[in-house]
Amino acid sequence: QVRLVESGGGSVQTGGSLRLSCVAAVPEDRFADYCMGWFRQTPGQAREGVASITGAGVYTSYADSVKGRFTISRDNDKHTIDLQMNSLKPEDTAMYYCAATSAIRCRDFSRYNYWGQGTQVTVSS
Repeated sequence: QVRLVESGGGSVQTGGSLRLSCVAAVPEDRFADYCMGWFRQTPGQAREGVASITGAGVYTSYADSVKGRFTISRDNDKHTIDLQMNSLKPEDTAMYYCAATSAIRCRDFSRYNYWGQGTQVTVSS
């Protein structure tokens, strides 16, 4: 059973920054075997993949809407992933979820099947 806990959400004005963090508990201490990702969801909308990172942290991918503004990273020793969010816009307002999958293709957002409880990000204009 994979358990994920997010932190770091909050309220910020347009142009501001936030850093989200996620701590993972995985069986047999095999955190590096998992692709990790960040998703977001607003009420009435489908959950959207925002960023992903491979197990070793070498490759990352981003949704077009956040490229150049968001950066995903991971620390396999600490079993954590982060999402640095800069130049935030009101349309970034959403509940943000940390997610994991043991699938091979980390950038295939449909394969993520472990989820945290979410952390709210609100960007005001």
